[in-house]
Amino acid sequence: MNRTDRLYAIVEELRAISPRPRSARWLADRFEVSVRTVERDISALQQSGTPIYAEPGRTGGYCLDKAHTMPPVNLTPGEAVAMAVALKHLDGTPFRAEARSALRKLVAAMHEEDAAEARELASRVHLLGRPSPPPMPRKIADALEAGRVLRIGYADREGAVTQREIEPLAYVGKPTHWYLVSWCRLRRQIRVFRTDRITSVTVTAEVPTFRRLRREDLDIPYGDVEQLTLAG
Repeated sequence: MNRTDRLYAIVEELRAISPRPRSARWLADRFEVSVRTVERDISALQQSGTPIYAEPGRTGGYCLDKAHTMPPVNLTPGEAVAMAVALKHLDGTPFRAEARSALRKLVAAMHEEDAAEARELASRVHLLGRPSPPPMPRKIADALEAGRVLRIGYADREGAVTQREIEPLAYVGKPTHWYLVSWCRLRRQIRVFRTDRITSVTVTAEVPTFRRLRREDLDIPYGDVEQLTLAG
């Protein structure tokens, strides 16, 4: 677990049991780091404005302010398991880490009895192996959110590698591969890069000029492209 994920996980752990405390030793064991690392993480969270305070005493520890906690999410156990199944299909996509984070949030915010029933129901669901995209490097998965020019090595079908500077514009997903649609400065046009052929990636400090991706830029000959929405 990298530090960013651990910071979030600490907040979610404290949120789940608020207003009860967790000791630094308990958190260190939970996240397999040292007590000193946990204390540095808590300090960083406090400095960023997260309302965590220390409760003294033998049974004390770190607490998250109740005002910062989320109300219970009224998901049924079946709905929670349906979300888990759906999020499982995000393995190998740019949103794999976010899917795991979202599932932790959902379970942590549920009523305790419903969460226990959901875990029991989930333990009865088994998924057979299926084709899925190979894991995507974090720097590529973060390309759109980062909003920076990327310097990449890219291998063609024959394995020849060229160095490119690209401006990420969009993702296109297939059952077995994901593509990063970008403005390629080498070719001076929009190109589609298979993410498993990107051999190296460096995030530069340069923020590119905004480019609008037009529908015709995604005129892919072997299938219709469906744009993702959050409308369900």
